[in-house]
Amino acid sequence: MINLAQKEIAHTFGKFIVTAIGVGMLLGIVFVMMGVYRGMIIDAQVLLDDVGVDFWIVQENTLGPFAESSRIHEDFKDTVKVIEGIDKVEGMTFQNLQLPSKNGAVRVFAVGFDPFGDIDPVNPKRLISGRGLRRNHYEMVVTDKTGFKLGDTIRLGRDIYHVVGVTHGTVSSGGDPLVYISLKDAQQLQFLYSNARIRNDRARGVSGVNSHMVNAVIATKKNGYDVDVIAQQIRKWKHKAVYTAAQEKTILTQNLIERASKQIGMFTVILVIVSTIIIALIIYTMTLEKMKEIAIMKLIGIPNSMIIKMIVQETLIMGVLAFITGNIFAHLIYTKFPKRVVLETQDAVALFIVVVIASILASLIGVKKVIAADPAQAIGG
Repeated sequence: MINLAQKEIAHTFGKFIVTAIGVGMLLGIVFVMMGVYRGMIIDAQVLLDDVGVDFWIVQENTLGPFAESSRIHEDFKDTVKVIEGIDKVEGMTFQNLQLPSKNGAVRVFAVGFDPFGDIDPVNPKRLISGRGLRRNHYEMVVTDKTGFKLGDTIRLGRDIYHVVGVTHGTVSSGGDPLVYISLKDAQQLQFLYSNARIRNDRARGVSGVNSHMVNAVIATKKNGYDVDVIAQQIRKWKHKAVYTAAQEKTILTQNLIERASKQIGMFTVILVIVSTIIIALIIYTMTLEKMKEIAIMKLIGIPNSMIIKMIVQETLIMGVLAFITGNIFAHLIYTKFPKRVVLETQDAVALFIVVVIASILASLIGVKKVIAADPAQAIGG
């Protein structure tokens, strides 16, 4: 059987390849955006997995330290500690900081914890050099994405912090690099006012600033105790909001990322539609250019089905070539993005199915033109 699509592609090879590459780059961006969403899901769970606790206890009627502002007294951890079934307890702070560097300020998400407490959020498996925190002041563990190295010094306010450890792969739910500082340093940065502010407050009759606050108290349970029962006791008797590890993960992966995922989804749909329109237009243009040849085919008795098959084959080949180009393009550029991008095979398969469907839809306009072609055009010129 004569492969008309192959002959047609060979006739307009340059235009065909350039169009496929252009559409492929659009599909590559679609693939990368799907990878950005996957990366956001993984990033949201990094800190939760490293901390590995059963309870997140926060200010009443709030969604916790990552979704809403939460402040509770640090000594509340002593109250939680004596609850039956509770094993380890710790108070933690979470805040965004701008670290000054030679290349400009670096935005990070700082985790404050007691280096001598029950729970250490620094995962030893992620530590690639140095050590964890061993002092109450002026030590910092950074992630390698910040650009700081072991032994570097960082000025924050009036104090100088020494980088004593470097981790890899530690990011916040928002994709910002994580740094770890002592709880006392974190409280000073987050809750303690400057001298000028304190003097101003005193002049206004405001006094008694309490910096012994944390954003959340985290805890683990002893073996044999039910998570939900303990959480219910804390809610009922201690008047705090309590989220189990599973609930906190849901807050991060669904509530916080939901809007971002919808935005990524909208861009993805728009780019797929644009790709479909481009393919449809180029196939329609190529069909118009060979209307005389199509009329001759009809005149000599070649059935419509064979000509339509040529158009559909041509469109599908362009879609597949664009998909392959897009895959290569995505794998070449995804490491250049500042935030985590995860390209998964299942997303590639889903995108391929979408491309095939979009290609078939794109061929319809060319098919319609073929069906309407008059064989008399071959004689009339």
